[in-house]
Amino acid sequence: MALRAGAAIVLGLLLAGCITERETVYTNPPAPDEAMRQRVELARSYIGQGNWEDAKRNLKIAVNLNDREPEIYEAFALVYQSTGEWELAEENFRKAISLDRDFSRARNNYAAFLFGEERFAEAEEQLERVIKDSLYEARPQAFVNLGLCRKALDKPVLAEEAFVRALSMDRSNRIALLELAELRFDAGDYVRAGDYYTGYRAAVRRQSARGLWLGIRLAAATGNRDAEGSYALALRNLYPDSPEYAAWQRQQAEAGAP
Repeated sequence: MALRAGAAIVLGLLLAGCITERETVYTNPPAPDEAMRQRVELARSYIGQGNWEDAKRNLKIAVNLNDREPEIYEAFALVYQSTGEWELAEENFRKAISLDRDFSRARNNYAAFLFGEERFAEAEEQLERVIKDSLYEARPQAFVNLGLCRKALDKPVLAEEAFVRALSMDRSNRIALLELAELRFDAGDYVRAGDYYTGYRAAVRRQSARGLWLGIRLAAATGNRDAEGSYALALRNLYPDSPEYAAWQRQQAEAGAP
């Protein structure tokens, strides 16, 4: 569940393409701001490679060039989050946002951090700020993240609103489709649940264990025994160690109990 073990909500876009360090006597050194940006880009590349020490080394150089650049602190936060230094990660997320209160990517990433800490209300607050930024390129993702926070806070109606908004901007968003299918299933609306589930199946190359488990329950609720058996077989073959398969086994045992 926690971000420490694996991201539950999605981080904002950060990582740049491959960048290499170059030093030469044949070029003039860049201006301080340009040098700072180059170091941040190098750090992003190292973060993408999981090379935390070289990422920090470049960020330390960058902060010496300009200690008021919010992107430096966001990148530091992601490094510290990845190395399990939670207090330093939060300190740097908050520093980035304090320097630029409209830094939507940092807020989205901070929300992912808070979600991983199970501080769902605080994550929701950050994301409600993010979705107001109509120019933020990852806005559909931010709506998905907001929906996940609201679901964790037991706000199914508001969660559904957020997922629907995400789909209005990204019709093939697999997370939103599966979440909406499950919300509609839980509400007993099997027709709309089936529509969302069909969309989810079309959006993924291979269903997750959670998707197959929902498919089993939805097929059972609508009397589609062939689909129920097919999904159960796929769940057993693909995810035999998953909690979803264990839940299916318990269901079968209970159904067969005298």
